[in-house]
Amino acid sequence: MTGYSLSDKKHKKPMKKLINIIFVGLIFMAGCTDLDDVLYDRIPEDAYTADPVLRMSPIYRPMQDHLDWGGWWFAQELTGDGVVCPIRGEHWIDDFKWVELHKHDWHYETEAVQAMWGRFYEGVTAANRFIEEQNAFAGDPVVDQAIAKARILRSYYYYLLIDNYGDVPFITNFMDAPERPFKDPRDEIFWAIVEDMEESVLLLEPQTSKTAVTPGMAYSLLAKLYLNAEVYTGVSDDTYWQKAEQYADSVLAMGYALEADALGPFVTANQESPENIWVIPYHEDTYHGFNLHMRTLHYQSNRTFNMNVGPWNGFAALEDHFNNYEENDRRRDGFLYGEQFSHTGEALDVFLDPNIPALEMAPGSFPEDVIEMAGARVIKFEVKNGARENLGNHFPIFRLGDIILMKAEALIRQNGDGAGDDYVNMIRQRAGLDPWNNVDLDMLLDERSREMFWEGHRRQDLIRFGKFGNEWWEKAASGPDRETFPIPQWAIESNPNLAN
Repeated sequence: MTGYSLSDKKHKKPMKKLINIIFVGLIFMAGCTDLDDVLYDRIPEDAYTADPVLRMSPIYRPMQDHLDWGGWWFAQELTGDGVVCPIRGEHWIDDFKWVELHKHDWHYETEAVQAMWGRFYEGVTAANRFIEEQNAFAGDPVVDQAIAKARILRSYYYYLLIDNYGDVPFITNFMDAPERPFKDPRDEIFWAIVEDMEESVLLLEPQTSKTAVTPGMAYSLLAKLYLNAEVYTGVSDDTYWQKAEQYADSVLAMGYALEADALGPFVTANQESPENIWVIPYHEDTYHGFNLHMRTLHYQSNRTFNMNVGPWNGFAALEDHFNNYEENDRRRDGFLYGEQFSHTGEALDVFLDPNIPALEMAPGSFPEDVIEMAGARVIKFEVKNGARENLGNHFPIFRLGDIILMKAEALIRQNGDGAGDDYVNMIRQRAGLDPWNNVDLDMLLDERSREMFWEGHRRQDLIRFGKFGNEWWEKAASGPDRETFPIPQWAIESNPNLAN
């Protein structure tokens, strides 16, 4: 696919070297967080060789912010029915940005909404630049494969863009990108990136890497795209489920394996987990950005995990979600609740109650200890003894447990209740639970809520199942307009065409 914009076909506009909206995004990002210079593959720039693969780090770079100020994780989990950040007295008010996400009251200046746009287009721009640089050397198999990987990464960012924002500008060139592009229809972008990926994956050679683009990563993304195709295209078509199943099968045939332990993919040393397909390679020293444990753990949890930093006592599981786990479900061990102890076994004056009495617990509205200790906390990703402010666990974007449940869903949607039982029961029995019979879509969605919790899938799942607008704890019913986020105001101010 040569560089083009879908908008260019409809609106002939002057072409300039850089995309205006991207540069404004980068300026905004710099004001929000410190951008460190550590490369994704930890190869310093002065060590680059002629190998084009070693020049791809800037394309991966925006993913580092997925779990923090890039906004992606917040937008996917805090808008769902499993994770909440209640106001705790004078803490976690933060201009109500967490409450807005929970209540579906966000707007174009909500922080997560603003942050995602810039990060995603940073990835698109880096991919476009790399592809144009390498096109001069096309024909060399090494270069051709590197270009294919960059095209797939670009497709990944556009998948995030259409998933979160709907209609967006679709730009696939760098030097001649339009200064003020128009938005392109979500469905047209969907088909363009599917075509790009289906062409590109054929050029990839088998690889065992979990941090780079591989056939397993590409087929996982294609399965995810087709699983959500009805949402993205607005058209109901059984072939979407067939294609989702086909690409899930491609992943299942590649030798990935479920961990024996349901929490195995999330341990500290999960770099070689046979279940994880594509990950963000966080490192406590050299690749920061994984600090969700700091946001959820109680102030005194530093004593539980022998930490030299104090957690921030914020995020928690909704009580309804916590209660959705059976007592013998191994995945329930991914929560802290009840009486707490130090790493030496000393009882702490802390009792974490899964019940959260209100989303906005103003000072004096409840006893101080109730406010402070409300909600089960999340340790699905292992917090090791001596953990620091940034975890070194790798964070899976795609893993086999998800693919298995996607296969089950595609089967049920095509063939009816019970068609996905074998696959759902792989997940349930791994968690120590009895198998189910005649699994329907509601049962499957419940199982996804337990298996995929805290991994950034819930918003998308609820939208696909038509339940994102439902009423739940401290959240009124919301309309279809809440299924995408508004384009940030700063982007519209730099490019008024985005308002149309």
